[in-house]
Amino acid sequence: MTLAIRENLSKSLSKTFPDLPGQAKLRYFSSPGRVNIIGEHVDYAGGTVFPAAIDFRVHFVIRKNGSKLIRIHSLDFGSELITEEPLYSEEKPWANYILGVVSEAKKLGLKIEGFDLAFTGNIPQGAGLSSSAAVEVGTTFALSKLFSWDLSLEKIALLSQAAENKFVGVNCGIMDQFIISVAKTSSCISLNTDTLEYSYHSLDLPGYEFYLIDSQVKHSLKESEYNDRRREVESATSKCKKLSPDLKSLSEADFAILEKAGLDPVELKRATHIVRERSRVNNVIRYLEKKDPEAVGRELFLCHKSLSEDFEVSCEESDFIVEWSKSRNVLGARMIGGGFGGCVLILDKLGRSGSLFSEFEKIYFEKFGLKPKIYRFTISDGVREDP
Repeated sequence: MTLAIRENLSKSLSKTFPDLPGQAKLRYFSSPGRVNIIGEHVDYAGGTVFPAAIDFRVHFVIRKNGSKLIRIHSLDFGSELITEEPLYSEEKPWANYILGVVSEAKKLGLKIEGFDLAFTGNIPQGAGLSSSAAVEVGTTFALSKLFSWDLSLEKIALLSQAAENKFVGVNCGIMDQFIISVAKTSSCISLNTDTLEYSYHSLDLPGYEFYLIDSQVKHSLKESEYNDRRREVESATSKCKKLSPDLKSLSEADFAILEKAGLDPVELKRATHIVRERSRVNNVIRYLEKKDPEAVGRELFLCHKSLSEDFEVSCEESDFIVEWSKSRNVLGARMIGGGFGGCVLILDKLGRSGSLFSEFEKIYFEKFGLKPKIYRFTISDGVREDP
C-alpha cells in the first residue's frame, strides 16, 4: 500500500465518522483481483481451476470503534452506511459485500463488535476480475485479525463465498475467494473445487506475456444469467448421478454418461463444456511445465469457443475481440470471469501489445461505439495486512 493510499483512507475515515470513546488504532489491509488462466465455469461443478491473483487491489483501513455500530465508507462510491445489524441494503448495494461477511460471521458464532471501515481500489468493476470477491475476502481477513478469530486462509475463503451466496445472492463457486485468500507472487494454483486440494505452479513463459482487453461491456452476475447457468449445471449433475450414483461431480463424468443420462439439449451443451474443460485445464498445466506457449494459446482459443457456443456466456463484443486477436496471430485469447461482458485474456509475444491495441481500439470503437481498455498485470500475492 502506497503512502498516498494510506493517507487518503485515514483522512476519509476520520472525516466521515466522528471519533467515539474507546476506538482503537487504525489497521490496514489489502486484497487482490484475479484472473483465471483456464477452467472457466467449472468451480461449481467440482472441476479443477487454474487462477492467479493480480496486482490490482482493494485497500482497507479498519478499527474497532468501541460501540455497537458498523460504520463503513466507500471512497469510490462516495457513500457511507451506519447500522447495528447486517441487513441487506437495496439503496447501497456496494455495502452488501461487507455486511454479508458480518452476517455469515455471526451465524458461525464469531465474536464481532462495532467497527469502522473505509475502502478503495483499482480493480475495474464489472470487468470479470473479481472486485466483489476481493472486498469480501479483504473484509473477512481484516475482521479475523481485528477480532482474533484466527481463521485459516481456507476458512476465510469459505466464509467470503458464503457471504456472496447467502447474503448478496450470487450462487458463485469457490474459485475467486479461494485464490484471493491463498495466492502467492508469481504463482497460479490448480484447485480441485470438489475437495479444495490445491498446489502452486509457476507461471513463467519467457518472451511471452498475458494481458487483458476490457470490452467495456459491464456485467453484473446477479443481474445476468449466471445463476441460470448454475441451475442448468446442477440439473445435469442430478441426472448424471441417477445414472451413475458413484459420480461425485459433473466434472468427473464422461461422454458415455452424458449421452445416456437423459439430458435436455441445453443441459447437454452445458455438461459438454464442463467435461471438455477438464481436459483443457490438464493440458494447460502440462504445457506450462514444458514452456510451450503456442500450445497454451490453442487451449485458450478452444476454451473461448466452448464458453461462447456450449456454455453461452460470451457476448458479441467478447467474441469480436477473440476473433480479431486470432486474425492478428496472437497465441491465444478467451473471455474470463462470469461472462456477458468483462475482459478477454490475451497470450502473445512480449512487446506486441502496444501496437496491436492501438490498431484494435480504433476498429472496436467504429464497430461498437465503445472505448476498450488494456490492462497489463503481474501475478501478485493474496490478501494481507499492510504495515
